[in-house]
Amino acid sequence: MNRWLRQWWLIGAFVAPWCFAAHCAPRPTVVELYTSQGCSSCPPADALLGELTHERNVLALAFHVDYWDDQGWIDRFASPAATQRQQRYGQTLKLASVFTPQAIIDGQRSLVGSDRSAILSQLRGAHEGIAVTITAQGDDLEVDLAPGNAQAGADVLLLAVLPEAQTAVAHGENGGRKLQEFNIVRATYTLGTWNGDAHRYTVARSSLPKDATEVAVLVQQAGQRSILGAASYSWR
Repeated sequence: MNRWLRQWWLIGAFVAPWCFAAHCAPRPTVVELYTSQGCSSCPPADALLGELTHERNVLALAFHVDYWDDQGWIDRFASPAATQRQQRYGQTLKLASVFTPQAIIDGQRSLVGSDRSAILSQLRGAHEGIAVTITAQGDDLEVDLAPGNAQAGADVLLLAVLPEAQTAVAHGENGGRKLQEFNIVRATYTLGTWNGDAHRYTVARSSLPKDATEVAVLVQQAGQRSILGAASYSWR
């Protein structure tokens, strides 16, 4: 079942300009962790992300970057796409640099990924978003977006997620350690652009990486800016 959409909070009087009141829905706070198995500062951030996966109002995602792969250990989950997404945040948020472990909250704020108090402070209160639902129809996943007022359009992203893994690291900064990792993004797909109309996307589960047993959908302002909607679905 969709863990996030089962949780409904009271919607206040304020309605965001991109969302009609009838189609607004509570959404989880999206925490993106940029991490690497080759980074000795990252395991505490990975552990914190693991705790956040149990919070029903949080969608926690780990993106493994590849620029640590020349430091003695190749991260089996690292991808150029994760590095590119992090670098894009560096541009849109006007950061002096990107780093690991780095947490991006709702596409808007950058924090040290292991800074528990700073991250938890960003998770308070409810967030409204465009209603996103994910359901299974046989081997297919159907992603439905409610109508709203998308002034500049938004990207609809589907992320294939491996919920948990252990890795014995033989070399590099974490050499000799067994790492516990959570909600690892194994692939990212652009489903389309949301322009305010109700829309359905269909994705074959067989087209996703074999080790992914969960998906997340993000509706994000064009230019990789604020998260407007989010949901997840697991078939474990």
